Amino acid sequence: MQKRLSYGTLLLLTSTLVAPAALAQTTGATATPSTQTEATPAAQDQVGSPEAQVEVSSPGFDSSAGEDIVVIGRNIPNVIRATPQVISVLSSADIARTGEGDIAGALTRVTGLSVVGGGFVYVRGLGDRYSSSLLNGSPLPSPEPLRRSVPLDIFPTSIIGSALVQKTYSVSYPGEFGGGVINLTTKAIPDEDFISFGGSITADTATTNQLGYTYAGGNKDWLGFDDGTRKVPDFIRNAPKGSGIIPSDQVAKLSNASTTLLQRNDHLPANFSGELSAGAVFDLGGGRLGVIGSAGLSNTFRTRSTTQQDSVSQDGTLRNDFTTLLTDNRIVTNGLLGLGYEFGENTVRWTNVYIHDTLKQGRGSAATLYNNASGLRFQQNTNWFERQLIETQLVGAFKLSDALKLDVRGAYANSKRNAPYERQFDYLCSATTTTGLPITVQTPNDAAGAQCNGAFQVTPRFSPFASIIFSSLSENLYSGQGDLTYKVPIDGQLTLSTGYYYSDTSRNSTRLQFNYQTSAGGGTVPGYPYNLLRPDYLLSLDSIRINNIELQFSTPLGAYAYDASLRIHAGYVQAEAEVVSGVRGTVGVRYETADERVTPIGVQTTRLKNDYFLPAATLTWNFTTDMQLRASASKTISRPQFRELAPQQFRDPDSDRLFFGNPLLRDSELLNFEARYEWFFARDQRFTLGGFYKKIDNPIEQVGFFTGSDDRLQTGFTNLPGAKLYGGEVELQKYFPLDFLNSSFFSTRRVLLIANYTYSKSSIRAGGECVPNVLSQTLGGCPTGFGPAGLQFRDGAPLTGQSEHLVNLQLGIEDKASLSQATLLFNYASQRVTNRGPSNLSGAGFQPDIIERPGIRLDFVVRQGFQLLGGKWEIKAEARNLTKTRFEEGQTFAGGNKVYANRYTLGRTFSLGLSTTF
Repeated sequence: MQKRLSYGTLLLLTSTLVAPAALAQTTGATATPSTQTEATPAAQDQVGSPEAQVEVSSPGFDSSAGEDIVVIGRNIPNVIRATPQVISVLSSADIARTGEGDIAGALTRVTGLSVVGGGFVYVRGLGDRYSSSLLNGSPLPSPEPLRRSVPLDIFPTSIIGSALVQKTYSVSYPGEFGGGVINLTTKAIPDEDFISFGGSITADTATTNQLGYTYAGGNKDWLGFDDGTRKVPDFIRNAPKGSGIIPSDQVAKLSNASTTLLQRNDHLPANFSGELSAGAVFDLGGGRLGVIGSAGLSNTFRTRSTTQQDSVSQDGTLRNDFTTLLTDNRIVTNGLLGLGYEFGENTVRWTNVYIHDTLKQGRGSAATLYNNASGLRFQQNTNWFERQLIETQLVGAFKLSDALKLDVRGAYANSKRNAPYERQFDYLCSATTTTGLPITVQTPNDAAGAQCNGAFQVTPRFSPFASIIFSSLSENLYSGQGDLTYKVPIDGQLTLSTGYYYSDTSRNSTRLQFNYQTSAGGGTVPGYPYNLLRPDYLLSLDSIRINNIELQFSTPLGAYAYDASLRIHAGYVQAEAEVVSGVRGTVGVRYETADERVTPIGVQTTRLKNDYFLPAATLTWNFTTDMQLRASASKTISRPQFRELAPQQFRDPDSDRLFFGNPLLRDSELLNFEARYEWFFARDQRFTLGGFYKKIDNPIEQVGFFTGSDDRLQTGFTNLPGAKLYGGEVELQKYFPLDFLNSSFFSTRRVLLIANYTYSKSSIRAGGECVPNVLSQTLGGCPTGFGPAGLQFRDGAPLTGQSEHLVNLQLGIEDKASLSQATLLFNYASQRVTNRGPSNLSGAGFQPDIIERPGIRLDFVVRQGFQLLGGKWEIKAEARNLTKTRFEEGQTFAGGNKVYANRYTLGRTFSLGLSTTF
């Protein structure tokens, strides 16, 4: 029998172990450390000292693990040390040190994590499909039609108390676990009454006071809400039920200049943000009732002057070469309201989160080379993408006895995405002259083709060069979970736990695309001078008095709308005990059954109904007082996302690329193995070294293809026969006191060094196995809609999204007694495949994959606190992307020819913020 030692006794025996961070209850309430800390209370949360409270609300998380310690045979205490799984935790103080405004940016500082596409977190190079996101332990629906996982850049850091990343599987989590699970814990019951407010202003050297494309929109656009300007009329919603034709007398009703007219803005404004939060605590009925609320608004402009090219040849000869100017105006509003009640050792918490994220986009794209032909092209787009996430959840943690604990949680969440009036108009140079046309056409003798001098005219054939799209998505998610834990009073401290999980997700998605065309009643395309008018005039009956332009509903049956659902039932059992002296084991199994359905309108339902037994085991050898070894193994799964199964087209506004689903996809299965050495050599300081290996059956990958001569690269999805991923991680966190300098200034200051590196390597298997074909062709003797994997993928190629090298470095100086920090942040990610090049389906061979080179990013953040007028104030200054790293993704062909899918310069950003708390 091992003898338990209190922290006070333990401190007398060894100087290498001291009091851990105060651990949080499962519901987010904080425990109290049992020893006196060296930092003042005012400094604890400010500098992120180990005494700062860390709130964690997560299924199966045992907050009592650090309340006492057995020197041999029990995990070393602290949130990171106490759990049997491999985790990383960012406390509110850690997040504040990075200075990031959203949680996705803060997570880039975690070992093995990278963020792709403006908010989707990749764990160890596995795509976002292999990562799940939880809020206080409850699942979140995604407001993005292209993803199941939530874009974490919609979560401002101001409402997050901690972010936990678990990289090894625990059976208390949902079975969809490949790279890891990211659990966000919102701020809980405050320690005392407070009110806090602040704001910041940011300048971007590539955007602020520079040229951008915008459009008027509505009066409330700056808040991210439409004032009715973009209201969708009933005749649009009902178009698929009729002939699909919108007659010319109704076309004019859609031609309002405020959403059509693309305008130059030579002096784009600076970015700004503001937030307000407050909290109060009351004594009530022998317990503590806490209330906390926050609200925030940010308005950000970003301009990208982008080179966009493509090629259909094997040598990289350009087919199209566009110079595109995109201006994104992103507005995020958020709110949090939480109520918590603590009584005895029990806690109940009700949390409500609201996030509204809007992207208003103006886009102008000019082709200097178009289809290798004698014609130039200019394309303009005006877009409005409005996303919303609402979640309400009730969580309770009850200590029924000294040995028995019950943790229950239930949640409802709704996500929406509306994109009305996605407008596109194309202009071409005329190859012939028209009487009175003030355009001269010059045809040179070289291969450059025709040149248009003076002006563009609207294309004489509208479809598909003039279009308008209305899309909407709504998803509801109900979830519930109960976890029961019993500590058996025997030697070895056996802990038994069991739980049940239920979730029900339903989605409706609609995308209505209409192309402008001449009337079937004999209308003609308007000639000179109408073909020189801007689109809102050209298409307005009142302006040019024509009656020959109508809209044609162009989306084929089944692709314009679909319903989807996913219902999951799961249960698990788990045991944790001391296997032999100094070795603690955790073993469990989860049984999970799921019924996933996607039903396009008028098309047969795609249904995946599967059940799995998902085992997981972890051994922890605590071979000395401050070192331990871990080893874990598990089986997990990954299901196709709704969008990947639906034959519906969507444009990703970030990559400016079209995606199309495939109803033939099936589940992926993963085997996961990990080993890890951990050395906690001093308070909140550690060195870790680990390795991992993953084997994936039927992984889902995306592949590029072209559907026609005028189309940009599109992306489809298929299953691969198999893939593997392996690699290693190393991390060091160390403080260096500066009191040896014999200076009052340095007596309370220390240098912080946080460094981590991840190496990962992956390869796919693609031979003669039959896999779903992205073009729905039947090839090589495979079943209908299938073809050999080797025709779509190169055997041995890396998985999409996987960088071989990830490096993070934080070097700073901070004051332990007050808020004073200066931190230099370095981030490097090596190249990664973002999209497969067009496949070998044509028999002409493969094109190179599209590869992104994220490169180096260097940031500098300074925070300084002071007291004034009875409040605690903070000034924060940030300098981002000091290296002015360029975004670049493209293909490199044999012979060295390069084709850039997207290439643009990222500006340096400089921010100044001021906040206060009373």
